[in-house]
Amino acid sequence: MHRYRSHTCGALRESDIGQSVRLSGWCHRIRDHGGVLFIDLRDHYGLTQCVADPDSPAFKVAEKLRSEWVVRIDGKVRRRPEGTDNLELATGLVEIYATEIEVLGPAAELPMPVFGEQEYPEDIRLKYRFLDLRRDKLHQNIIKRGQIIDSIRRRMKEQGFFEFQTPILTASSPEGARDFLVPSRLHPGKFYALPQAPQQFKQLTMVAGFDRYFQIAPCFRDEDARADRSPGEFYQLDVEMSFVTQEDVFNAVEPVMRGVFEEFAEGKPVTAKFPMIPYATAVSKYGTDKPDLRNPIEMQLVSEHFRGSGFKVFARMLEDPKNQVWAIPGPRGGSRAFCDRMNSWAQGEGQPGLGYIMWREGGEGAGPLANNIGPERTEAIRAQLGLKEGDAAFFVAGDPDKFWKFAGLARTRLGEELNLIEKGQFKFCWIVDFPMFEWNEEEKKIDFSHNPFSMPNIEPEEFLKLDPNDHEKLLSLKAIQYDIVCNGTELSSGAIRNHRPDVMKKAFAIAGYPEDVLEAKFGGMLRALSLGAPPHGGIAPGIDRIVMLLCGEENLREVVLFPMNQRAEDLMMGAPSEVTPKQLRELHIRLNLPQN
Repeated sequence: MHRYRSHTCGALRESDIGQSVRLSGWCHRIRDHGGVLFIDLRDHYGLTQCVADPDSPAFKVAEKLRSEWVVRIDGKVRRRPEGTDNLELATGLVEIYATEIEVLGPAAELPMPVFGEQEYPEDIRLKYRFLDLRRDKLHQNIIKRGQIIDSIRRRMKEQGFFEFQTPILTASSPEGARDFLVPSRLHPGKFYALPQAPQQFKQLTMVAGFDRYFQIAPCFRDEDARADRSPGEFYQLDVEMSFVTQEDVFNAVEPVMRGVFEEFAEGKPVTAKFPMIPYATAVSKYGTDKPDLRNPIEMQLVSEHFRGSGFKVFARMLEDPKNQVWAIPGPRGGSRAFCDRMNSWAQGEGQPGLGYIMWREGGEGAGPLANNIGPERTEAIRAQLGLKEGDAAFFVAGDPDKFWKFAGLARTRLGEELNLIEKGQFKFCWIVDFPMFEWNEEEKKIDFSHNPFSMPNIEPEEFLKLDPNDHEKLLSLKAIQYDIVCNGTELSSGAIRNHRPDVMKKAFAIAGYPEDVLEAKFGGMLRALSLGAPPHGGIAPGIDRIVMLLCGEENLREVVLFPMNQRAEDLMMGAPSEVTPKQLRELHIRLNLPQN
């Protein structure tokens, strides 16, 4: 028999009754039932109940066992007594009558229990992450993460993509987030950077003629943590394709995403065909560029109903042509208490308030706005929004560029408070037609709106003829950029890349970057593009966020093996840590620490 086990703790069934077996694992739970000891033995594969009574030669050792001790147990498989079956366990019809127990690894007093799923402070959970990972829910999340990555990898290869590995030590990039820097010992005063993403490398792979690239890529960004963004490092499904349009990218990536979600959604519905929503539409309907389509509320423009009305606050605002009034429908929200609660919430968000109209029995509008604009305008608003008695509408007004994000928060709040969000499903969409440029009010100039390396959504020759001073034309220009959004979570961004050096130079010149700056920062890429670059594009869905959604978690730390805390500290390994003076000398570095 094997030194440690003949079976795993999840393997034994009724067909094994009568066999002599050997198991090894952790003492998950120990119960004393009138002098008979029941040991739930756990390993990666499952859990088996082992029994030791005073007649068992293993009883004396069993009495000494404590939670999370690692032991080997020899014994005979027998049927559980009638009425003690546990159908929730794969091994729940059998148990082991222990004849020998060997302690392989005793455990000191635990800083946190493994049995059960009770909440524990995050600093304890992260410091003792190896204990936290023994807990069933987190353990299963990590297993599911690996299965999801396997599924993605298989689906990508079936689509004709080839897997590549790109460098981890590379050059610092001036765009995006802050780099993690690595000092060079051989080149004093110079630094490598850990890649924020393999962006330039995957484009160069296309220029090299490989056509379809993918990678489960580690990415490193020195930025603050959020619930949906890990500090320090994360993984993404990095994808690039040659000779493709936006539609080609969608046709390749959408089946992979939909298939993975269908495989791991546990029967929850998944969007059959991802709708395409222009960025401007997403902002005006949902108040966000990552809308949760499970929330059925759609905002509408209602400026005309308030123009010249008796509600002077809105009427005066609308004298400025850039200002608008948006309505946020509130089905079943037509009570004074609820409307006042929403108004108080808005004030807590730093707003002056949130105007509202309620529709009471008979369809009569009520509230200060209704009283000021009169029944005719109130009825016109109700008809436009498709509301009925018992419903309400809430209003935001001013410059949409300044209030749309708050309007989106109000829409989400209404959806949650009124229980309108259709949970238990995954609703996807593509967000498309992002603006190429935006106005930088601080510097009073045109600037890139999102990704500066995207192709403009007009013919290159037409773009090259643009007047840099025609701000109206430039600000209306769209880039071929796109995002995948699921249930209000942005899973990825992508674009058709700017593969023409002349177009790239023009785009950067419009944004105020002279050619010598572009050459200094991106000379390698420019040279590559000037030596025969195919039209190409790609995308990079976030692995951690995909797993988070499929595991039903709201925090990435519940689906990452060894995460850092919010301050980018690894409490388990003690990173970041000080290094020795010798190490600093070898790297030609002298510390200049801030004064306390």
